[in-house]
Amino acid sequence: MPKFVTIGYGDQEGYDRTPAAIRNAAHAHDAKLQNDGVLMGIAGKPVLVRNHDAARVETTNGPFMKSPLPIAGFAIIEAADMAEAIDMVSRTPCAVAHGVVEVWPLFTNADGCKP
Repeated sequence: MPKFVTIGYGDQEGYDRTPAAIRNAAHAHDAKLQNDGVLMGIAGKPVLVRNHDAARVETTNGPFMKSPLPIAGFAIIEAADMAEAIDMVSRTPCAVAHGVVEVWPLFTNADGCKP
């Protein structure tokens, strides 16, 4: 089954202004996804790693890209296709609490790393 990487973006303000019943349903949906085997986690602080020409490892604290909303978490999901993946994440906390979720198809070496 195809795999997808999801990146949830959201902030406390959007979360707080979402009705509690909707938030609770979204958290229950996340719990079901996790019980079904979805690898899901909250985002920590990133570190950029560079090793140009394999000459010297350089690290920088912080994200490479900036967004109006902070990254809240990541998941690896399996779905039959993009439509099913979208349906799965459409009820998660970031999607319902005034945030956004990106869904990226994940192609592996077994797929030839091609879309």
